[in-house]
Amino acid sequence: MAHNRAMAKAYSHWKVLPHDPIQKLGERIWRVEGSLPGMALKRVMAVAKRSDGRLVIHNGIALEDDAMKELEAWGDPAFIVVPNKYHRLDARVFKDRYPKAEVVCPAGCRKQVEEVVPVDRDYRDAEVRDDAVELRHLDGVGESEGYMLVRADDGATLVLNDALFNTPHQPGVVGWALRNITDSTGGPRVSRLFKWVAVKDKAALRACFEKLADTPDLRRIIVSHHETIDDDPTGVLRDVASRLA
Repeated sequence: MAHNRAMAKAYSHWKVLPHDPIQKLGERIWRVEGSLPGMALKRVMAVAKRSDGRLVIHNGIALEDDAMKELEAWGDPAFIVVPNKYHRLDARVFKDRYPKAEVVCPAGCRKQVEEVVPVDRDYRDAEVRDDAVELRHLDGVGESEGYMLVRADDGATLVLNDALFNTPHQPGVVGWALRNITDSTGGPRVSRLFKWVAVKDKAALRACFEKLADTPDLRRIIVSHHETIDDDPTGVLRDVASRLA
């Protein structure tokens, strides 16, 4: 989410920023963490493999050629997920690279996403769900965000966006602001900024988190900024929900 500036202009060409190697977390879920220009926040792409072998790219990040070739060898990129109106930076270039892939976003931000790339489906569409991967809206946020749930024999992975942060405290003035104004750092939390700009019904979001905490064999939670939650993700979700007073 944009913390100190307006929505960034989407790139019109494939621009590779510094990023880590691909993390192959499970049989159906990969993850890449990268940097953002002029920002302390890291951003995260998650790639899920559907039961039909096609890929769902959540919060796409332009990678170096070798990494993109590795991803393409894993499966055919079929869905490009823009998880909210702030995460549009590489949406257009992914569509340019994979013109047959369908662009998907939450229903409540379709207008803003379509400022940079045409949208084919939103999270209400059954075509964005199969036995292994599903996209659905979170309750209580006006359909502005959702989640991706990936089920596999080696466990389930929940992918969230700005609704849940897991960012360590950052240095400097920006770090102070993230800690004290937006309340975005210091472990798993719904940031104060997200509550301001997105949450319409705290009780509904709390109930949604509690329901997601009951996901069978939940192994990890991937968030779009910084660290994966893989130590008691069920307990973390319940704790975060309990603090949504």
